[in-house]
Amino acid sequence: MRSRIPAEAIFLREAEAPTLQGRLAAAVVRAILESQARPGTLLPSSRKLARELGLSRMTVTLVYQDLISQGYLSAAPRSGVSVAETVPHRRLRASRPAAQSGKPPDWQDWLADHQMPRRVIRKPADWRDFRYPFIYGQADPALFDHNAWRDCARRALGTRDFADLAADRFGADDPLLIDYICSNTLPRRGIRAGPDEVLVTLGAQNALYLAVELLSRVDRLAVAEEPGYPDFAETLRRARSPTTFLPVDDMGLDPAALPDKTRLVIVTPSHHIPTGASMPTARRRDLIARASAQDFLIIEDDYDFGMSHLSPPAPALKSMDPDDRVIYLGSFSKSLFPGLRIGYMVAPTALIEQARMLRRIMLRHAPSHLQRITAYFLALGHYDAHLVRLRETLKQRRRVLERALHETTLQIAGAPVDGGSSIWVRGQNGTDSAALARVLRKDSVLIEPGAVFFEEPPLPCPFFRLGYGSIREDRIEEGIRLIARRAEQAGEI
Repeated sequence: MRSRIPAEAIFLREAEAPTLQGRLAAAVVRAILESQARPGTLLPSSRKLARELGLSRMTVTLVYQDLISQGYLSAAPRSGVSVAETVPHRRLRASRPAAQSGKPPDWQDWLADHQMPRRVIRKPADWRDFRYPFIYGQADPALFDHNAWRDCARRALGTRDFADLAADRFGADDPLLIDYICSNTLPRRGIRAGPDEVLVTLGAQNALYLAVELLSRVDRLAVAEEPGYPDFAETLRRARSPTTFLPVDDMGLDPAALPDKTRLVIVTPSHHIPTGASMPTARRRDLIARASAQDFLIIEDDYDFGMSHLSPPAPALKSMDPDDRVIYLGSFSKSLFPGLRIGYMVAPTALIEQARMLRRIMLRHAPSHLQRITAYFLALGHYDAHLVRLRETLKQRRRVLERALHETTLQIAGAPVDGGSSIWVRGQNGTDSAALARVLRKDSVLIEPGAVFFEEPPLPCPFFRLGYGSIREDRIEEGIRLIARRAEQAGEI
């Protein structure tokens, strides 16, 4: 008698695929592999499986036909559907080796030189389930043209492009994406660069890591902003770089306050993280002049210039750099969606060559198909159209958010003059933004406590960040009222 896979062994998991047919196909394959079913093992009839799972028989029939074409199943007249001789693979059962007299590794000793980061921005994975998510850096799917992106993906996955993109590039980047960055993106920031001066990275984060890894040393003093982006501090700490955290004012970092032995400066001059302050032209020129006179380098993180919806952004710091002392970091992940992870570094050829070699050791290169899809999205005009929609929406949300804040005792401590997608807020003395954030979760409100942005935060820390890129406009006012009400009830402000 032929063996069978029972219908109850096939069950759906929502996380395995976005469509019902996809989930059923995954369930059937999983049942075959986990049971190590031999060729010829019968599957439930389409009628029985449909009844067991509450599906239409047509859905089951279509999935069976698809798996037959893939070589998992076979069908014969009056014999039903069975596991094929050509089933691609079977999962081996994992067996734990017998206990030995030895002892496991002492991981604390092995990893003693690699401490966990002290400053980490934590965003709940279920932030979409909150009614008032004032979370920075998350995309609003309603603003994105999914049809345009799908069309670009089809182009990139087509026969004409596939052979090129499927090849090992040995560390090289997609020429179409590099060409667009050099001819379109960088000129908008006043920057001129050739293809040999640009490296595609897995977001600006990857570019930062590469630059710090190559440029920092234990005898080179680095300077970062205080408050500032936590990953600047952690990347420098991991590199064992001596670091001074320089306080910023409402014009960002003050070059006149740089220590004499400074060798590396990391700044966000267009939109300071987290206050949004923009460094004025005079300070930018002063910083460039000091870099030349004191022989130090500058890493400029220009992470969200595309979100300047109130006025055109100031030219990039690198556009004022005559001596190639500025390493420029940019990203498409902020303006498109964070899961994209496509960024870039612009620097002199000598540094780009070394960064490319280091990247090749780590990850070879950014995925070729994602680069090509992004290149098509940019070159076909979809990106510019997206920015128009994004900026108009952010402009309106910013207006509503500021108006709502002005009706409370909360203070706007910093906001980008040309736009952005977040506002830096301060409560009165005694406010503990971390405690406030915990209480607000009960009201389905998310805010970002400010202590993580400081190397030495004030205690208690009254600052917090409110992102408005992912919250609906019609929920902003009520969300701000809840924040103010909770703070007052707790006696925080």
